[in-house]
Amino acid sequence: MCKKGLDSKVRECGTIYGMDIYSNHELLSLATSINPDLLTGSFQEILDCPSTLKGIGKKKELAVLAVKELVRRLMKEDSRTVRIIRSPEDVVRFSRHHFWQEQKEHFAVLLLNTKNHVIGLKNISIGGLSSSIVHPREVFEAAVLHHSAAIILLHNHPSGDPTPSQEDINVTERMVKAGTLMDIPVLDHIILGNGRFVSMKEKDMLH
Repeated sequence: MCKKGLDSKVRECGTIYGMDIYSNHELLSLATSINPDLLTGSFQEILDCPSTLKGIGKKKELAVLAVKELVRRLMKEDSRTVRIIRSPEDVVRFSRHHFWQEQKEHFAVLLLNTKNHVIGLKNISIGGLSSSIVHPREVFEAAVLHHSAAIILLHNHPSGDPTPSQEDINVTERMVKAGTLMDIPVLDHIILGNGRFVSMKEKDMLH
């Protein structure tokens, strides 16, 4: 690495071997011409607060923010190709732009019709997930108003670890019971982390 960024030989490797040889920090350096030695901290922290990086001005700060916005738009564009939910992967493709880079927990509900076509994605709460904040009333109010035949619960873990907590399990149990009473089944609860997700249905945790 040179002082101005990745040296020419390192840059040329991408055209020969493919861009997946680079780390996230190296890709950002290539895209913004920022010295990779200045890209300290986690990738998420850099994208969220580029102004805190020492040694870069407003122009390169704007370049980082432009990269972040471009990624978000590409995710959103990809979500538009999903019309029918057939798997947890489809759910993640449809919704990941909604949760990407969020620093707080967002709890949302994916609304489906009788053929599992997506009706919409409704945000329910922002903040720590708990049974007092996420109430079946708000979740199923959205489902009823949009004439949903079934729903899928979603929320993110800003820590990056999508492993369900005990509170996640408790909230899911309440929603499943409410869905049974309302005749609007909860098909899954998907937790998103940093590039990973957990389907509670696949883990046999949907009771």
